[in-house]
Amino acid sequence: MKLLRMGLVMACLVGMVSCSGGSEEDLAVDGKLPFKIGIMTGTVSQGEDEYRGAERVIAKYGADRIKHVTYPDNFMVEQETMIAQILNLAADSKVEAIIIAQGVPGSMAAMKKVKELRPDMLFILDNPHEDPHQVAGYADLSLIPDDLRRGETIVELAKNMGATSFVHYSFPRHMSQELLARRKDIMEDHAAKLGMDFVYVNAPDPTGDQGLPGAQKFILEDVPRQISQYGKDTAFFSTNCGMQEPLIRAVMDKGAIFPEQCCPSPTHGYPGALGIAINEEQAGDMAQICEAIQGKVDEYNQQGRMATWPVSIGIVTIETAVDLAIKKVRDDIDITQPAVIRESMQEASGVDVTLVPFEGKDNYYLVLLDSIVF
Repeated sequence: MKLLRMGLVMACLVGMVSCSGGSEEDLAVDGKLPFKIGIMTGTVSQGEDEYRGAERVIAKYGADRIKHVTYPDNFMVEQETMIAQILNLAADSKVEAIIIAQGVPGSMAAMKKVKELRPDMLFILDNPHEDPHQVAGYADLSLIPDDLRRGETIVELAKNMGATSFVHYSFPRHMSQELLARRKDIMEDHAAKLGMDFVYVNAPDPTGDQGLPGAQKFILEDVPRQISQYGKDTAFFSTNCGMQEPLIRAVMDKGAIFPEQCCPSPTHGYPGALGIAINEEQAGDMAQICEAIQGKVDEYNQQGRMATWPVSIGIVTIETAVDLAIKKVRDDIDITQPAVIRESMQEASGVDVTLVPFEGKDNYYLVLLDSIVF
C-alpha cells in the first residue's frame, strides 16, 4: 500500500513537470511570497524545536506559502512514508524549495527522486543524519551544529562546571553516523586530557521495540545508578532529542551536571523537565524562557551546574533556512557563501555565530554558538 501511494505521488510529479500551469506573478498578491516553501520536521515528541520553528515561519509568511508536514516518530521503520511526504510536497508545482529538519535517514533517497523530475528544486537540510559527504551531493545546503568542535567544547564546559566524570548516552544507530561517532571519540580523548572519567552507556534506541517511552524510562533509572558510582560531579549528555527531558529532570533531582543538549536550546527539554509553562507571548522570547529556567535552577540550588545555548538552534536553523530559500529562489543569491549564511543566522538568533565548512564542502556548514550557564 505504501509503495502504491509513493507510485501515485511520482505519477503526480511526472504530470506536474509536463503540464504545470500558472505563473509566479499570479501568486504575488498582497506582498506574499510568489512561491511556496515545503518544510518537513519531526513531531513534537521527537523534534519539538524544529516543529515550533515551522510554526513560527508559518505565522510570518502564511500557511498558504509554507507547507508543513511531519515525518513519523518511528522514521527508521517508516522511511517509505517519510519519502512519500517529501514527494507529495514536490508534487505541488508552486513549491520551489523544501527544508528537511532534521535530515533523517531516507532524506537522500527522497531528494534523489525529486531531483530526477524537478532538478531545480532547492533542498536545505537541518542536521543531516546520513553520510555528510554523500548528503553534500544532493542537498543544496546543509546546516548542522559543529559536532566536531563540540566534542571539545562540551567536555571543557563540563569540566569548568565542576565535573570529574562524563557520561555519554547513545545507541548503535547514532554511533553509525560519522559526525556523532567522531564527536564521541573527541569527547573521550578530551576528557582523558582533562583528567575526567569518560563513560559510554548504550541506551535503548527510541525508534526500537521499546519506543520513546522505553528510552526515557531507561534514562530516569540509569542516571541515579551512574551518580551512585561516579558521584554528583558527573556531567550527563545524550545524542537523542527525546531523551533530553528525562535527562534534565534526573540531573536536577540528583544534583548532577548538565552542560548541553544534543540540539542546544533553552526550549529543548528544560520547560517540560522543570514544569515551566510557556504561553504564546513567551514562545519566541528566549530571554524570558532563560529567566524562568534560572528561577527553577535556583529552587533546586543547581546554580552553575546546568547550561545550554542562549537560543534554540532548531528554531534558528528553520528560520535561517526559510530566509535563505527566499534569497535563492526570489533573488538568485548564492546561499552557500558563508557571509550570506552568517547574516541570516545572526539575524534569526540575535547572537554571534561561528560557521565553518565541513572538510572542504562549500555547501555543508558546521555551526557553533556560545553557551549560557544558569
